[in-house]
Amino acid sequence: MKLVAYLRVSTERQAEEGLGLDVQDRAVRRWARDNGHRVVLVTRDEGVSGSSDVDSRLGLLDALAAVRHGTAEGLIVYRLDRLARKLTVQEATLAKLWEMRVTVFSVDLGEVPRDDPDDPMRTALRQMVGVFAQLERGVIAARLRSGRLLKAERGGYAGFGAPPYGTRCVDGELVVDTCEQRAVERAHALRCSGASLRTIAEMLTEEGHRPKRTDRWHPETLRRLLARAATSADIGSN
Repeated sequence: MKLVAYLRVSTERQAEEGLGLDVQDRAVRRWARDNGHRVVLVTRDEGVSGSSDVDSRLGLLDALAAVRHGTAEGLIVYRLDRLARKLTVQEATLAKLWEMRVTVFSVDLGEVPRDDPDDPMRTALRQMVGVFAQLERGVIAARLRSGRLLKAERGGYAGFGAPPYGTRCVDGELVVDTCEQRAVERAHALRCSGASLRTIAEMLTEEGHRPKRTDRWHPETLRRLLARAATSADIGSN
């Protein structure tokens, strides 16, 4: 079977702890080869949370497009938590894939079984995997929140992950990133002129303006960026 491999890593720390994209890539290719399949495409989401919806993940959207257009017949992930670390997102994504008649595999589980009304345990066991992935994410998030609070008390930048677009962290403090600010201003100007989010995404990419962690813009990412910029402007004017 022709497979598209979807790889995801949410933080640099995960890469350091052994779940980097290269580790996932080698594992899925080895599993596919050993089980008589062929990986024809690899898509990636780097620095993207497993709780994010499908529409905010460029790599996953590319994987869905590949199976929708017949480039691949199945999708493989390293583990189900690479697909999602939130049960509702996991189940919605699997449902979308199965609706397209796509077979889903993971290195640790093999084929991810679809729901069977005559075998409710099948669904329960799959969802238990999702529940524990969500629990692990919650525990990590709680620990990070505690760390951020401590850092804030000491006067440092207490944000999680990368600083907001348009800023960067220098010695524990947020400072303006002039290159990214120009991209925000350009996006705002294009939006005010009536350009669609998709057109803005294409133009920013062509003009060399880059998101923080990917090489191209997605309309949903731009929508959030512009909404955040508008909120910041409203607060600043009060």
